[in-house]
Amino acid sequence: LLMVAGYDRYYQITKCFRDEDLRADRQPEFTQIDIETSFLGEEEIRAMFEGMIRTVFKNTIGVELPAYPVMKYAEAMHRFGSDKPDLRVKLEFTELTDVMASVDFKVFSTPATTKGGRVVALRIPKGGEMSRGEIDAYTEFVKIYGAKGLAWIKVNDVAKGREGLQSPIVKNLHDAALAEILKRSGAQTGDLLFFGADKEKIVNDAIGALRVKVGHSEFGRANGMFEDKWAPLWVIDFPMFERDDEADRWNAVHHPFTAPKDGHEDYMDSDPGRCISKAYDMVLNGWELGGGSVRIHRAEVQAKVFEALNISEEDQRIKFGFLLDALQYGAPPHGGLAFGLDRIVTMMTGSDSIR
Repeated sequence: LLMVAGYDRYYQITKCFRDEDLRADRQPEFTQIDIETSFLGEEEIRAMFEGMIRTVFKNTIGVELPAYPVMKYAEAMHRFGSDKPDLRVKLEFTELTDVMASVDFKVFSTPATTKGGRVVALRIPKGGEMSRGEIDAYTEFVKIYGAKGLAWIKVNDVAKGREGLQSPIVKNLHDAALAEILKRSGAQTGDLLFFGADKEKIVNDAIGALRVKVGHSEFGRANGMFEDKWAPLWVIDFPMFERDDEADRWNAVHHPFTAPKDGHEDYMDSDPGRCISKAYDMVLNGWELGGGSVRIHRAEVQAKVFEALNISEEDQRIKFGFLLDALQYGAPPHGGLAFGLDRIVTMMTGSDSIR
């Protein structure tokens, strides 16, 4: 509303309260550094606030943050199973969905041939040294994220192919699949492969968390899977909507005022899942420091989003009538970003919890 009224930018440090669950990186009450600006695009907004965070880190704790890579959401999910990947951990997913479609092992072939399913491997260098007890502990860990279990293969001798592999599941996989697993993952003698196979969200959550847990463990640190450094990242091009199958509806990934990428407005009617937004998150060491987006500034685009979210015209008026009215008078293109001050301080002090 301030942007519509002609303030071309504002900056506020404000107390917020969110009725959400407690986590190590989240408090119900927190301090937000909140910025909104007219007539700037995504890249200009990102450049400005990357500069701000660099200055704050340098002036406060004497840290020169390295260059910020920019990664699309789709790539982050494909490689790390997370939209805020901890790039200090050197492990990555190996995509195996296409390979597993033809195997007899139903645990792998069912998700591989089901819409919305995924199969991945996570290669643990020198993981063959892990005891059965350690593997069982990791199996219990992934169950927290909805995984039913954790298949594994120990690579005792990569040159021997099938004969050099140790696992209860090897007998259920044909030679071509085993050869492709070894080739794609780059597995070496002495490595361990963990597998995730389920709905895409469960695989991403479970194996993504496993990646971080193994990387941060004593074993991971001792074997070069973790590099103690500052690892910033911009994650961009988030989907606009995510599907809630239980409620049979689409939900907004960020919030319903996020602008779609140019040319993506048309997908809102036909295929909301294809719609990419002008949203961006700043990530540091696996924590989201802040996020924002370019906002919708045209009333007809805002109405399309509400339609895609199945919000009736009556509810639109009750909840967002003030916004729709304001947009009628001509809003400038505008966007912004909000940082969590408490999270920034948590990172700077090297704390594990925001509390």
